[in-house]
Amino acid sequence: MSWIRGDPRPYRRYVTALLATALAGLGLGLSLIIAIGAQNAFVLRQGIRSEHVLPIVVICTLSDTALILAGIGGLGIVVTRVPLVLTIVRIVGGLCLIGYGLLAVRRVIRGEALVTGGKDAPGGAASAAPPAPAPVPEPMDAPAPSASAAVTTVAAQTRTAPRSSLRLAIVTALALTWLNPSVYIDTALLIGSIANTHGPDGRWVFGGGAIVASAVWFVGIGFGARLLAPLFSRPAAWRILDAAIALIMFGLGAKMLLGL
Repeated sequence: MSWIRGDPRPYRRYVTALLATALAGLGLGLSLIIAIGAQNAFVLRQGIRSEHVLPIVVICTLSDTALILAGIGGLGIVVTRVPLVLTIVRIVGGLCLIGYGLLAVRRVIRGEALVTGGKDAPGGAASAAPPAPAPVPEPMDAPAPSASAAVTTVAAQTRTAPRSSLRLAIVTALALTWLNPSVYIDTALLIGSIANTHGPDGRWVFGGGAIVASAVWFVGIGFGARLLAPLFSRPAAWRILDAAIALIMFGLGAKMLLGL
């Protein structure tokens, strides 16, 4: 490459700037997606029950990707043709970020927790094994139960609700994603508008960071749900997460407003 014979520092600065932009998109994406909501609760519940986790994770990730790319592409054209929109975007985006930070602070104060149990979830009412019946004396000549019969009896006692169909799980995931009005504000408008403040090249890198955040989050809560469920059923865990979200939101919001 020709730049190897010259001074590589400008290119290093360029790569460093792109990396910082990608990390900013990653941070914003995680800040927006890590919140107690219907979509996250559904993915976490499916992960706990080990039901259709892969298609659910793929649907949620691809949906976020489509919304992020649409937000960046649509708003990018408007910002390019009307520079005044960029100023408006900075003001609105900064205020929205600060507003989300205040909502996170409110969740910290309230100490909300994500309820993952239920009558059909492990640890719920229906998943608990029924109390063992009182022993009944058996006649001396009664045949002893076989090992397979004993295993069948135990399995019947500990059985939870029946598995949901793949079609129902897919329809539910699509409905919770695309029929939620806030997803268009968070994913398409907010991420798209902030991404467009990073210039023609940086906006796609910023969006790529947000897409990675979405994929990492859904894969994490989907396939790691059995490990996360005991932790995130406690209000203290959500307090820590929401406190971190509030700090990130306030920092990004102040940066946008001061950059006017």
